[in-house]
Amino acid sequence: MNWLTKLTPPGVKSIFSKKDTPDDLWIKCPKSGEMVFSADLPGLLHVTPAGHHMRIGPKTRLGQVFDDDQYEKVAVPDVARDPLKFKDDQKYTDRLKKARAKTGDDDAMTIGVGKIHGLQTVVLVQNFAFMGGSLGMAAGEGFIRAADYAVEHKLPLVVFTAAGGARMQEGALSLMQMPRTTIAVQRLRENNLPYIVVLCDPTTGGVTASYAMLGDIHLAEPGALICFAGPRVIEDTIREQLPEGFQRAEYLEEKGMIDKVVHRHDLRKTLAQILGVLMKSEPEFETEDA
Repeated sequence: MNWLTKLTPPGVKSIFSKKDTPDDLWIKCPKSGEMVFSADLPGLLHVTPAGHHMRIGPKTRLGQVFDDDQYEKVAVPDVARDPLKFKDDQKYTDRLKKARAKTGDDDAMTIGVGKIHGLQTVVLVQNFAFMGGSLGMAAGEGFIRAADYAVEHKLPLVVFTAAGGARMQEGALSLMQMPRTTIAVQRLRENNLPYIVVLCDPTTGGVTASYAMLGDIHLAEPGALICFAGPRVIEDTIREQLPEGFQRAEYLEEKGMIDKVVHRHDLRKTLAQILGVLMKSEPEFETEDA
């Protein structure tokens, strides 16, 4: 306590007392380094002024995609919890509890059914915030449930992928989800139903090696990392410098691996146009959107 503090009346000190500032009031854009006011992000669809597409959760994603944020959630079937009794530096069950508390979701997959510019659609969102969006039994069941619902109701399926790969805590049971989801995609094809994949940052590992690259149409958000093994692993293996932007969405579009990189502001309209063609239906656009 200094001499000025002793002389300052209590009432005056309260006026000039330091107020707590929320830690998330401002967010630094990874692309430009500029500070962005957090309250502005929802109106920007969580895209910074420099064009960096931030990672978003299922609730935000579904709200952006469906008309007027109106949709019905479809429950993901329950699966066995911790079938291998896995433990590393902490129990798998403890990791699951932390992920559920952090995200408010039961696992990485969320299914919503609603309209995209008037076209009824099943949308599956993979949440990277839930243990890196890793593909485990629950995520596999979520994908299969979404595909089955689409087949049952004769609807197209749109999947937003974001994952670090298979869930190591479930071992071979996680790897089994790759052929299981592939079979689910085949059922959509047998029923002549569109399957559209939107690749988000990051989409890697076993997810890329299965349902993420089996779509009828592949879209991607700008700057998304899309790969099996990451660039650092490849560079360490081949001992060579990789090209600029290697494995990013724009690079893959240039090489013909994906169909189109679409800005988040244009994504809803683009999906509606594609679904309209594939389902032989007319999307409902406002005059300025047409």
